[in-house]
Amino acid sequence: MSTERKAAKEIVVVIGPGSIGLAIARRVGAGRTLLLAGHDEKASQAAAEQLRGEGYEVAVQTTDISDPAQVEALAATAAEMGAVTQVIQAAGVSPTQATIERLLHVDLLGTAYVLDAFARVIAPGGAGIVVASMAGHRESPYSREIEHALATTETSQLLALPFLQPDQIGTSVHAYAMSKRANSLRVQTAAAAWGKRGARVNAVSPGVIITPLALDELSGPRREWFETVREVSAAKRFGTSEEVAAAAAFLLGREAGFITGADLLMDGGVTAALRAGELTTP
Repeated sequence: MSTERKAAKEIVVVIGPGSIGLAIARRVGAGRTLLLAGHDEKASQAAAEQLRGEGYEVAVQTTDISDPAQVEALAATAAEMGAVTQVIQAAGVSPTQATIERLLHVDLLGTAYVLDAFARVIAPGGAGIVVASMAGHRESPYSREIEHALATTETSQLLALPFLQPDQIGTSVHAYAMSKRANSLRVQTAAAAWGKRGARVNAVSPGVIITPLALDELSGPRREWFETVREVSAAKRFGTSEEVAAAAAFLLGREAGFITGADLLMDGGVTAALRAGELTTP
């Protein structure tokens, strides 16, 4: 891809240009250059063409975030293109779609790679958002030792932690929950590194948002649990990508200038129902 620099343009990196990633891109991408980074080149190019047809300026770089070299290459490309002012990490897989190992490599380790790489290139005044999940709140907090390790262990050593071994985790559902809790904790610690460049980074933890990924879950073995979730939650419905995009755009924008290292839970009241004993974990 061309990396010709346009000095007047700000660069918005969108990692995981699926339903939520694209909704956020539309909210923040006007007047900026969007750099889409997905593991599926065909899908990323299709998303880029759609955005171009809507008037956005878009580039594409195929990236598997479980590969640190590819994440570093993405950060380098973005920095060569211009001032990297916003980074959206929306890439991930679900418990129905992936094995325990793949979940840990993409959702947990991949997000850590992104936070590390873009801490070195984010522009002063810039901001990042990690799309985590209400699942990170479902089983948390873990023990003090586990939470400290998830937050502070060197990224290259994360998957060597004893409690992250597949035989210790047990199921892909638990792997997903722990990965998303790690996302929130890594955002907290990454906020210090991003702050040294005058930038911010936060997380948003959506509940059930109707996307292709969510539809896989809703038709999977936990279908009945999700139906109960909808009935018991305060909102009595599932969410939309646009609602996540609105929250993300706020956290990326100037009005959230005093917010960094935070995790915004937006699940329609599911976690509240769990805490109140009105709902049990699957």
